[in-house]
Amino acid sequence: MQEPAHLTPMFRQYRTHKRDHPDAILLFRMGDFYEMFFDDAREASQLLELTLTSRGKGSENVVPMCGFPHHQLDAYTAKLVQANLKVAICDQVEDPKKAKGLVRREVVRIVTPGTITDPGQLESKQHSWIVGIAVSSQRPAAAFLDASTGEFLAWTPEDDDLDPWAALADRIRNFQPREIVLPEGLELSPGSIAAAPNALRTTSDPAAFSVAAATQSLIRQFGVASLDGFGLRDRAAAISAAGGLLDYVREAQRSGLTHIDRILLHEPSKRLLLDAATRRNLELERSIRDGSRKGSLIDCIDSTRTAAGGRLLRGWLLEPLLDCELISRRQAAVAELVGGLGARHAIREHLTGFPDLERLLSRVVSDIAGPRDLSAVRDCLLRIPEIIRCVSELRAPMLREVAIDADPCVDVAARIAEALVDDPPASLRDGGVIRPGHHAELDELRSIRGDGKDHISAIESRERESTGIASLKVRFNKVFGYYIEVSRSNLGLVPAHYDRKQTIANGERFVTAELKEYEAKVLHAQERILEIEVEKFGELRRAVGAEATRMKALARIVAQVDAVAALAETAAVQDWVCPVVRDEPILRIVGGRHPVVERHLSDSRFVPNDSHLAAGGSAIAVLTGPNMGGKSTYLRQVAVITILAQAGSFVPASEAEIGVADRIFCRVGASDSLAEGQSTFMVEMAETAKILHYATARSLVILDEIGRGTSTFDGLSIAWAVVEHLHGVAGGAPRTLFATHYHELTELAVQLSGVFNLRMAVRERGTGVAFLHRVEPGAADRSYGIHVARLAGLPRGVIDRATVILANLERDQYGRDGLPRLARGASRSAGRQADLFGLMLREEAPTPVEDPEGAVVLAELRESDPDRLTPLEALTRIVEWRRRLRD
Repeated sequence: MQEPAHLTPMFRQYRTHKRDHPDAILLFRMGDFYEMFFDDAREASQLLELTLTSRGKGSENVVPMCGFPHHQLDAYTAKLVQANLKVAICDQVEDPKKAKGLVRREVVRIVTPGTITDPGQLESKQHSWIVGIAVSSQRPAAAFLDASTGEFLAWTPEDDDLDPWAALADRIRNFQPREIVLPEGLELSPGSIAAAPNALRTTSDPAAFSVAAATQSLIRQFGVASLDGFGLRDRAAAISAAGGLLDYVREAQRSGLTHIDRILLHEPSKRLLLDAATRRNLELERSIRDGSRKGSLIDCIDSTRTAAGGRLLRGWLLEPLLDCELISRRQAAVAELVGGLGARHAIREHLTGFPDLERLLSRVVSDIAGPRDLSAVRDCLLRIPEIIRCVSELRAPMLREVAIDADPCVDVAARIAEALVDDPPASLRDGGVIRPGHHAELDELRSIRGDGKDHISAIESRERESTGIASLKVRFNKVFGYYIEVSRSNLGLVPAHYDRKQTIANGERFVTAELKEYEAKVLHAQERILEIEVEKFGELRRAVGAEATRMKALARIVAQVDAVAALAETAAVQDWVCPVVRDEPILRIVGGRHPVVERHLSDSRFVPNDSHLAAGGSAIAVLTGPNMGGKSTYLRQVAVITILAQAGSFVPASEAEIGVADRIFCRVGASDSLAEGQSTFMVEMAETAKILHYATARSLVILDEIGRGTSTFDGLSIAWAVVEHLHGVAGGAPRTLFATHYHELTELAVQLSGVFNLRMAVRERGTGVAFLHRVEPGAADRSYGIHVARLAGLPRGVIDRATVILANLERDQYGRDGLPRLARGASRSAGRQADLFGLMLREEAPTPVEDPEGAVVLAELRESDPDRLTPLEALTRIVEWRRRLRD
């Protein structure tokens, strides 16, 4: 930053604050504007589309400058933060009229991507996380804080985590923080950086991350004697991360953060684990297509009426339960509201339009809440007693118990209602915030200001009568204040005690001692009114902030009621059933449906399918069938139904019996990771490796087209070995759905006792096919890729040539014994008949087929299974083939 040769007192003050905050854009309050100077001005003028000007033009002290009106602070701050910048707000902290010399200024708040609390700048139904990281004995730990709601979590890797830094990267990837805070000198692993590439990385004072300082910071925050009650005993690194992060946020917001009233231990192993790849592949939060919320599972099931309820429901979905008793408890609450239409509608009606109490409280305790924020808090508190009354009438323990113990904070609501007008203005500076009757002096001053018209009218009448000037007028404007206006023709009647103030085109303006005295009284009243309102509103805001802990408990109750009611509404409207959840490795779904796909089908009916996986002979299903046949949808719906069941929700099925899964792994689709320098196939293999390392007998594994990203033989070999590995998992094979186009894998059902075959049903019609989207037992022997290509609009010549090539390739796919070359040497089950048609066609030196129709007939002949044809069907097919070849 190049500075002028001679700094003015104002710039010396600016330089002092900028030196304390070198990594932030400093917004320097000057009168009615916030100004930026030097490099800050150059950078901000481009981001904010402000005109870059200068201060001190024509002198050697020219300084680049830009700025904006003070009332646009929130809007411009948000734009800077969205650009991943820190913003330091330097305000005037004394009245310029009373200041002796330079007005005193201080940095009153620092806004960063992780500390922003303005609800208008945040996604209402999603947390805004900031993470602090610390290291002890070369093992990292982290704390996650949503400064806008006060939710605070501490995490350490499990003792058996072989790579704790990889575990940290996985947590960062799941939380997707907007900012990462590190003690100076600590370097993140490349994987952790890549896990949240868009997060702002900030360094902070290492002293705040020391165990001793962090412990004392947390103890003071929560008003406790020790941290053992939060589960932090012997977790030094987690304490360091939490205390250092809290100190950073407290310094940024310059407040006590009383809405942060507890810290919870984040233990992923006590919830159903869904890693970032599984969340992405199942589209739990975001659509893979465009990354938006629309088209995701949460978008499909979230009918919550409040922002806090939406955030809680999202948490339930992303971290489902493992405890069958807790799941049943949540199910019971949902079930009662599914059956209780009147209660459900009443609760949801009271929740409609309910403000975001959690985020309002963060603004209150940070002393940035405006009149409408406190008005919204009052409205929340006034509505809560009726919500509690509705819930207390229910029988489900999960809801009834919290309602009985709830403190509705009636006293806080009454205090706000007593002091604040019903419909306050947006800004405190607009006046009219404090209710009449609340403060005697304020009422008196308002009376003086309000009686002004009558008083001026009386002066005007009296002056007209005493001077004889009938057209005399008493007026006011902002430049001259109060004055008497006399037309030119009546100037001879003006009395001597009138003081001339201004000459105008049609006459002159005068003032009197009486008008001056009244003007001073009115202006003083207006200034004093604003002083009192600012003072009384500040007192009210601090009083409300002191009760943040009580109101935070209420906000949690409302969120819980809303989330349960939303699940009940979804179940009732979409005809879902309550699943039976058991603590054993089974999965039985009758008439299962994918909720997102079903919701978006407009011109057809979703085809339900059954699913059955269990330990023993039906743990691993190899699913074959054509593209567009519905394999991926079927795979995903099984995983989605399991997640919903363990979240305590009803599920889209006719019946469901779900064994609790400890982890769900989902490897579907194709994606690369350019940030980490990984190809599509590398990402696929990395995700598959994680599954093979961590899947247990209680896991649910969803695999789609493993090995397709490399050569055919390499991919087939990998896919074959993956199934064998899963089959041999210690303690039993995990419940697995393995979709593939490698039809050779269907032979695994012959070799491995826990593997069985499923296929997507297809109906052939001449040279065309109909995809039935129905899952049935057995193995598919064709992929129908050329049929799909025809539907996609590939040129006819390409389709015909592909048909010829396919016929020739498939001739050499098998050996003389009729077995896939990969499986040669494996035994076949006794009594299995030879593939007669296949043996007839599998010659050592196939003759190329040139006629496209002949190639199609030959392919159909090869694919025909005589064991599944009646004599009449076989004869009919032969006649049809003969006709087509002759034509």
